[in-house]
Amino acid sequence: MRVFTASLATETNTFGPMPTGLASFQDRGYFPAGSHPKELSLFAAPLWVAREVAAAHGWTLIEGLVAGAQPSGTTTRVAYETLRDELLADLKAALPLDLVLLGLHGAMVADGYDDCEGDLLTHVRQLVGASVVIGAELDPHVNLSRAMVEQADILVAFKEYPHTDIVERARELIQLCEDKVKGRIQPVHAVADCHMIVPFHTTRDPAKALVRRIQALEGQSGVLSISIAHGFALGDVPDMGTKVLVYTDADPAQAQALALQLAREVIAMREQLAVRYPAIDDALNEALAFDGGPVLLADRADNPGSGASGDSTFILRRLIERGIGNATIGPLWDPVAVRIAFDAGVGARLGLRIGGKIGPLSGDPLDLDCTVKALQHDMVMTGLAGAPAPMGDCALVTAQGIDIVLVTLRNQAMDTDVFTQLGCDLAAYKLIVVKSAQHFHASFSKVAKQVIYVGAPGAATPHVASLAYTKIRRPLWPLDDIATPSLL
Repeated sequence: MRVFTASLATETNTFGPMPTGLASFQDRGYFPAGSHPKELSLFAAPLWVAREVAAAHGWTLIEGLVAGAQPSGTTTRVAYETLRDELLADLKAALPLDLVLLGLHGAMVADGYDDCEGDLLTHVRQLVGASVVIGAELDPHVNLSRAMVEQADILVAFKEYPHTDIVERARELIQLCEDKVKGRIQPVHAVADCHMIVPFHTTRDPAKALVRRIQALEGQSGVLSISIAHGFALGDVPDMGTKVLVYTDADPAQAQALALQLAREVIAMREQLAVRYPAIDDALNEALAFDGGPVLLADRADNPGSGASGDSTFILRRLIERGIGNATIGPLWDPVAVRIAFDAGVGARLGLRIGGKIGPLSGDPLDLDCTVKALQHDMVMTGLAGAPAPMGDCALVTAQGIDIVLVTLRNQAMDTDVFTQLGCDLAAYKLIVVKSAQHFHASFSKVAKQVIYVGAPGAATPHVASLAYTKIRRPLWPLDDIATPSLL
């Protein structure tokens, strides 16, 4: 069997302050055809798993482009078209094929393209024809479109948030696609639109129980696969919103009925799924009142994984103004401050202007009297599913009892080693502030005794009512009061 695999992925915050250009992909991971390393990378799990399966089954595996960018603002037209066309050229050179496996995100938006994945899959289908099986793995924060589900034979989204099941879902995708190629199954799909925008923290019920429920349904009575598309609230595009995608074996009526049933269940739990976001001072008061520690404060609105800059100073400023010490915060993106810290050296005491570089939603920069505690060249954080996450040169500086992790490459806190590699003893702090929405949870929950999601200002605000949407299809809860699903 001849199999082609490639990846093109980023998550686009259309309200984000910085465009996503070609350099954004080169910073995070750009691998021309055949050059992807042996290690796993976030959206190349289908390629990574396919290597193992191909070796075992004697498949001919052709590896195309792998390119991924840190979430940010709208992707430039030249970046998307350049990378899309490179991937398509790799695909054309690989023909004839039996199977195409793609690692995508699902919420990539470019100048002139509200649905990059739908556009890419349409071009792939045009190249390979109707008989070749196309499968793709998606992030659950996908803005699932009709073009995506119509052009692909199988789409499988991660089920967990934080995304700890990337490899498992890639294995499922490849098995389903192989079964389709061999004629063992005839997948048909249905999509139910929940008409809402809500996060699914699968670390707690009811989302945790929902994942277990849909996994129990898969593989039974003709149900092949179920994905919950959370949607990406920071993408102002027509397809944004929560949806349920169901594949059954040659039974479209069953797929439709199950998709609508699950959508009704999701709608019924929407109030419980919603996350509480106290304002900064309320969150600090709550954290200080907690008996013991450490208490973790998640700065959702400045999460680089949702397209924010990662350099906001709102929480750090209040810590300093209130005289709260025994705290650490990071990773705060400030390449200029890192460079100065490296020039000064470990042990140096100097004035540093920190954060607040990108725009109003970053807050004002802070001028602090800092001591450089630790430096590390080319630090690599442990990312999702163990994939390496480069952070660039990093510095740990301290000011007024607060340890600040400064990084050169923008990324969210996903593993405690973004702190511990610089010498931080996390268990010794009263407060840990992370630039992250939820991906911190798998690692940091082993240390933190309490987690508070903070409603600070920022480019990745969770307060959707404050966003100036112009393209989304309404009604959408909580912007509108609606509780009836419909088929896409």
